[in-house]
Amino acid sequence: MDDLRQIVDSPQAVSRWHWHRRIYNWVLHWSDTRYGLLALIVLAITEPICVPIPADVLVVGLCLGRPKRSIKYGLVCSAFSVLGGTIAFSLGLAIGGERVVHFFEQISFGPIHLGHRAHQALELYQAYDFWAIAISALTPVPYMLFSWVGGMAGVSLLKFIGISLVFRTMRFGGEALLFYFFGQKARRLIEKYFNIATIIVIIFLAVVVYVIKKLGQVFSG
Repeated sequence: MDDLRQIVDSPQAVSRWHWHRRIYNWVLHWSDTRYGLLALIVLAITEPICVPIPADVLVVGLCLGRPKRSIKYGLVCSAFSVLGGTIAFSLGLAIGGERVVHFFEQISFGPIHLGHRAHQALELYQAYDFWAIAISALTPVPYMLFSWVGGMAGVSLLKFIGISLVFRTMRFGGEALLFYFFGQKARRLIEKYFNIATIIVIIFLAVVVYVIKKLGQVFSG
C-alpha cells in the first residue's frame, strides 16, 4: 500500500480552503482500512445523490491494495451506484423539476455551475434519453446531475436502471479488470487512456445503434 500512501497528501500539505481535496483524501484513506468495502458501498450510493467525489477514487484505492479482489470491488461499486442513482431519480421525480433545477442553481464547484448543467442535462434527456444516461454513467460527466434530472425529464425508471447498470458496470468493471490483470500498472493506464477509451466506446455504441435502426427500417420495409 506504499503507492497509495504516496497518492494521499498529508493534511498539512493541503490548504484548509481546498475542501474538495481534503474530502478526496479522506475518502481515499478508507481503502487503507478494514472498512474499505463498506466505505465503497456508502460512497457508491451517496455519490449519485449528493457527494462530489467520484467513486472511482475508492475503487482505484482498493484495487491497488488487493488487485485480485478488483472484480468484486468493481461489481459492488456498479450495483450500489445504480441504487444511489435510482434514489436520486426518484427524489427528483417526487420533488419536481423546477425545485430540482433551482437547487442545482445554488451549487457550484469552482468555475463549474451546476444550475446551467442541470438545464443542459434536461435538454439532453428530452432529445436523447438513451445517450444522456449512457454517457453520464460511463464518463466523468456528473452521474449525480443526470440521476436527479432523469425523473423530471419523464424517462422510464426501468430504462434508467437498465442503461445505468450496463454502463456503470462498464466503467467500474473496466477499471477493476485492468487492476486484476495488470496490478498497479493499471493506474497509469487509466490516467493516460481513460478519456480516449470512453470516446471510442461511445462512438462504437453510436455506430451499433445506427446499424440496428437501419436494419429495422430495411426489414420493416
